[in-house]
Amino acid sequence: MPRQPRLDAPGLLQHVMARGIERRKLFLDDKDRESFLERFAGILEETQTQCYAWALIPNHFHLLLRTGPTPVSKVMRRLMTGYAVTFNKRHKRAGHLFQNRYKSVVCEEDAYLLELIRYIHLNPLRAKMVKDLNELDKYPWSGHSAILGHCKNPLVPEVSKQAPSPSEGLFVAGNQAPDSLLQQQKMPTPRNPCNPCQKVPLAEKTIEDVLLHFGGTQKVARRRYREFVEKGIAQGRRPEFQGGGLVRSAGGKKAGLLGRSKEEREKGDARILGSGDFVSEALMKAGEEWESRKGSMPTLTELIDRVSQIYSVSSEQLKSRSRKPAIVDARSVVARIAVRNHGYKGIEVAQALCLSPASVSRIVENGENILLCRETDLSDKIRKSFLSNKDIGIDKA
Repeated sequence: MPRQPRLDAPGLLQHVMARGIERRKLFLDDKDRESFLERFAGILEETQTQCYAWALIPNHFHLLLRTGPTPVSKVMRRLMTGYAVTFNKRHKRAGHLFQNRYKSVVCEEDAYLLELIRYIHLNPLRAKMVKDLNELDKYPWSGHSAILGHCKNPLVPEVSKQAPSPSEGLFVAGNQAPDSLLQQQKMPTPRNPCNPCQKVPLAEKTIEDVLLHFGGTQKVARRRYREFVEKGIAQGRRPEFQGGGLVRSAGGKKAGLLGRSKEEREKGDARILGSGDFVSEALMKAGEEWESRKGSMPTLTELIDRVSQIYSVSSEQLKSRSRKPAIVDARSVVARIAVRNHGYKGIEVAQALCLSPASVSRIVENGENILLCRETDLSDKIRKSFLSNKDIGIDKA
């Protein structure tokens, strides 16, 4: 069964996961982890994407993101592409680093925000990377320690680290935040209260947002947050948080579907974690966003012509059955950009390139290898050409 296109729209909460190819390690040492987080921090701030929870495990990672105006696909492409290139150069390797594409599940916020923060932050404990919660409290490779204030927040970009963090003064006694703070939460570019002309890094603002769910003062909120995380240890693995669908949207149990109408049961979607009504709303929202973006997408004919020029071949040659290396590579690059960057269906690409649909996925992977892994003069020329042309859809690593 072909994979469905990802759902995306500004403001959606998404649980994102990616694994190393053949379950190999993505992070061999702390320098790799620091490199990943430094890149991630800059991308989050630049794209105004909020990351509520994160955890780095040797062969995979988990993120809980709320997208801003930049699609999550673009955020993840920049993160994974840039990190893969850096990792390969540092460790003198070639080839794919990640196993296929990342997985993302749109999540209903009211029901799952706090549950997913807890679930993701307990990953290092479940993976036995730390022995207990006390050790997790100071573990630097998940967001848990940053929320507790035991480690510096690595998601604050270097250029922002001179800015004072939101202080105790931003919280008030009691369980409710003042109206002015709640209004401030909605601002895309929050300001430092000590210096109104200076922006507070979004990563710090996101931690503040999390703590506001647990109390009005920083001390109380951190204590209650930790108690909440501790209660989740006994729950163990939560497979329903790995993806949506009918059963998982019902809380991971088939019994949760009993008593629902046929119409309600049919609202389930494997890309969404939430109630039937939320599934319908998310699909509608993502569909509207997709339609609004379709008009700015390059056509397949434009992509073919552009890549043909770079490879000094004709469009007719690219659509032929020729097995000349330059033509095969050009064909693969077109397929990769069309499918991975612009969401064209495999059958559409197959028709445009005069191929069988079954061969498209194979040449997409070859195109990925050409763009990200090959260190040749031609591949470098291709990357530079794409990097300077946003309409092609390859971002600077």
